[in-house]
Amino acid sequence: MMIHTLTLNTAIDMNIHCQGLNPNTVNRTSHTEYSPNGKGVNVSIVLHKFDSPTCALGFFGGFSGKYIIDELTKIQVKTKPCFIDDITRINVFISDNENEYKLVSKGPFIPNDKKTEMLTIIESLVNNSYLVISGSLPNNIESEYYEAILNLCNKKNIQVILDISHPKLSDLLSYKPLLIKPNDDEVKEIFGFETKTKPQVIAALENIHAQGARNILLTMGAKGLYFSNGTNIWFCNSVKIKLISSACAGDASLAAFVSEWLPDQQHIEKAMKKASATGANVAESDGLGLLNKINIYMDQLEVTQIK
Repeated sequence: MMIHTLTLNTAIDMNIHCQGLNPNTVNRTSHTEYSPNGKGVNVSIVLHKFDSPTCALGFFGGFSGKYIIDELTKIQVKTKPCFIDDITRINVFISDNENEYKLVSKGPFIPNDKKTEMLTIIESLVNNSYLVISGSLPNNIESEYYEAILNLCNKKNIQVILDISHPKLSDLLSYKPLLIKPNDDEVKEIFGFETKTKPQVIAALENIHAQGARNILLTMGAKGLYFSNGTNIWFCNSVKIKLISSACAGDASLAAFVSEWLPDQQHIEKAMKKASATGANVAESDGLGLLNKINIYMDQLEVTQIK
């Protein structure tokens, strides 16, 4: 079972720590970490950590794109890169011990011939595999590109998992993706549903299923997560942590979930606990962190069926 990931807008994350952040003066940093990133890249790294076969697809350019591929190669994550001339973006996260500042770049320019090349790479994937599509769109890629990808996947019977915050997500449900992973903010912004109470969550999930989503993993940060397969709905709580950076936590949760749930779409309770525990462990770290407390946290979690 091969789980491919697709990151159309790869990135390096630069996590900076400083003692206070003041304008118009030199701010000295106390600690800086760099990590290969982009949402699908994160999913592949965590899948590999859990011994799930994975391969990262994406656009890579310049010194920063080379750095990401080099780092993935070091940890033995397979890649199928599409090389571009423009430079892969660098996102900056600054923590001053009190607040976190997120500076996220739009991304490089993707020429039309490279868009076609990426579709050719996707067309070369093995039939009956899985493709996780995660993250934002870089310059010169319109939302219709998602439809071209999903059309290809349908022809090859590649099961699609979507983790995108683009409004286009609602239209893409007509392709009946295997799984989508919105968070509570995205459910409100894209689908117009509140998720503050249990009845609101149930109503939102049922409506999103009716639009075409076959399975939904709804992540809500410190408030836990829900999973719905269209028939039943489960809830998993979260563990208390000291938040360092929420970046990458949702990607890691998704990878943890599918590492247990696929290919049989069973082990739902274990998959949910693993997703919640992994997200928490990442959120108390820079980048993906060490992922060394997952089993401890899983023992502290409880899954309840709410429908």
